[in-house]
Amino acid sequence: MLESVITAKSQTTLPKGVRAALDVRPGDRLAYVIERDHAIIMKAEAAETESDPAIMSFLAFIERDLCEHPEHLRDLPQGLVDRARALTAGLDVDLDAAIDGDVAI
Repeated sequence: MLESVITAKSQTTLPKGVRAALDVRPGDRLAYVIERDHAIIMKAEAAETESDPAIMSFLAFIERDLCEHPEHLRDLPQGLVDRARALTAGLDVDLDAAIDGDVAI
């Protein structure tokens, strides 16, 4: 977990890891989604496409649950792993490449 300190002027410096993960630089804008006792920070441009409050609330719920109950994380069933490997055998996938087109979740 990354942390920063709030100054007397209610300012803080984003830790280097946060700046890198969000790919933000001086002058960039941030957006915040407040969920009870925590906030989700994102680049303002990303916020335009990720502003569905129902999805953000659901994802925040999942995040809280997994943080509070790590025992809920389990290994995938071997049959599912085998099936995924069979379906993707021989595919060249760049996990860092941008996704083109619409994505359904």
